[in-house]
Order: sequence, then C-alpha cells, then structure tokens
Amino acid sequence: MFLALKEIKHEKLRYGLIIAMIVLISYLIFILTSLALGLARQNTTAIDSWGIDRIALNQDANVNMSQSLLTKQQVPTKLSRHEAYLGQVPVVAKASGYTKTSAQFIGLDAHQFIAKNMQLVTGHKPTTNQEIVVDTAFQNAGYHLGQWIHLNSYGQRFKIVGFVKDAKINIAPIVYGSLTAWRNLKNVGPNLIASAIVSQNGHFTQKNDQLRYYSTDTFISKLPGYSAQNTTFTFMIAFLMIISLIVIAVFLYILTVQKLQNYAVLRAQGIPAKTLIGATIGQAVILVVSGLIIGTLLTAITAFGMPASVPMTFDIPILSAVAAGLVVTGVIGSLFPIRMILRVDPVSVIGG
Repeated sequence: MFLALKEIKHEKLRYGLIIAMIVLISYLIFILTSLALGLARQNTTAIDSWGIDRIALNQDANVNMSQSLLTKQQVPTKLSRHEAYLGQVPVVAKASGYTKTSAQFIGLDAHQFIAKNMQLVTGHKPTTNQEIVVDTAFQNAGYHLGQWIHLNSYGQRFKIVGFVKDAKINIAPIVYGSLTAWRNLKNVGPNLIASAIVSQNGHFTQKNDQLRYYSTDTFISKLPGYSAQNTTFTFMIAFLMIISLIVIAVFLYILTVQKLQNYAVLRAQGIPAKTLIGATIGQAVILVVSGLIIGTLLTAITAFGMPASVPMTFDIPILSAVAAGLVVTGVIGSLFPIRMILRVDPVSVIGG
C-alpha cells in the first residue's frame, strides 16, 4: 500500500485523470440506479401501501385490473376483514386554470381495510360519492383542499378533501373515491361490483371458474411496461459496470507497461512479486474508492437539488451495494496486468 500511495502522490495528474473517469462512471451509475428505482417505485407505491398478498381478477382481464370487471354473481356475498373491493378506471382530471392531469381512479369501499388504513398527509377521507382523496402530485401541481374538479367527461364534479403521499400506479397519480363513483365513471350498471378483489391472505380463493388469482409480485410484473423498463435499466447499469472494468484494466495495463523497468529494478533489489502485486491491487482500490467518494458527493448534491417531479429514489442500501460492486470491478480490473509483473525479468529489462 505504501508503494501505491507513493506512486499516486508522485504522478498526480496521471492518476487524477483516472479518478476523474471513475467519478464520471460512478456518478452516472448512481443516477441511473436512482432513476430506475424511482420509476419502478412509482409503478407500485400504491400497491405497496395497500399491504396485499393476492388479487382476484376476471379471467379475461389479462392480469390488468383496469380491464377487469366483476359481477355480483362472480364475487362472494360477504368478504372478510382481510379482503377488499377495488375499482379502477383511467381518468383525466380537469379544473379551470390548471393543466389536465392523467390519473387512475380507484374506487374503494369505506368499510374495508384499504380505505380504513389509508394514511393522509392532510384533509380527511371521502364521506360522500362526490368527495375524493388524491395523490400529492396534484398538490404539487397547485391543487388544494376544497377544490372541485371534473374527471373525464362525467358531468358531476368531485371535491378534493384529502391528499395522500406516494399513491401512484403505473407512474400515474391515483384519485381515491367510492365504488359508486367508479361505476359512474366507468359507465357500468349496479350489477358490476368492482374490478378486483384484493386480499391480505396469500391463499385467498373462491369457487368460481371466472376468476383468476395472482400473487402481488405476479400482478406487479404484469403491469404495462414494468418488466421492460426494469430490464432496460438493469442492462444499462450492467454495461456501465463492464465499461468501468475495461477502463480500469486498460489504464492499469498501460501504467504497468510504462513501469516495467521500475518493477525490474525493485525485483533485482529483492522486492518479492507479491509486494508489487499488492501495490497494483492497492492502487486500483484507492483509485476506485476515491472516485466513488467524489461520485457519492455529487449524487448527494443532485439528490438535494432534484425537483419533486423527477421520479428518482436514492436508496442508500442499494446504492451502497452498487458502490461495493464497483470496488470489486476495480479489483478484478487490477488483476489483468499482474501476469506481466510476475513474468518481468530483471536481467532482460535492466540489461537490455
């Protein structure tokens, strides 16, 4: 480690450029990881807040709640306290002087667990069919408590009586209301009860051939674009890891070639090869860790300055795992020039 530090101190510019490259790579990886986490989270925050383990949909809904419709004949006459009805319909919220906002209307039964467990940031829960609770994205857009808005082309207005944080599904903010309001917006009759039955019981089932049951993980994986989005970001991050491996390996290889005469002199003086190998690996660790520290500081500054409208989540445990992966990548990259160090011949290099 002494040799590694000594050499870095002596060649400040050379090693500074390598650290700068690692800073840029680590910063890009951190930002992409946070963006991937943020987008993934905005697909599922509402589902996570419901605390469900199982969902029942119409067999022809193709695992899509907004396409599912359940009739009175398909659902049980009475649900336990661990089950709840959900009605979903896409809506466009409109109010004079405000930009139209695409959202998902979720109809709830006020006596069931999802409505009871809802945690509001401000306001109160709906008490009539014309009252709604909306995601804080509406609040960020300027909407306020007591404001009346239109949903789609439905003639009746709805009053915002509460705001709830992190209520999003498929990146769209949620508007919570009653199942009666859901039927009106969906333009269906009273014979249709809901879009889905959700349960806190992972083994919930009913004797009905027209229903299909899915775990929460399966349902989330089938959300439109969810799997493709996560796969895309995963490959981008993986390729950046590979690029960082190549960058570190190439730089250290070039540096090793340039220092062969120095290594030969050290070997001739009796310095064992393992000491030189340790110095090379130590250099890689110092360079990567230094770059990661600066990249982390830049990421922290970005996190503080990022507007709320940008879907990014800075998850410290996951970003720490990514940082550890970069350190491992740096160590692997330092192994490539080791063969040259082991094969250096003091006689041929010095005497040549």
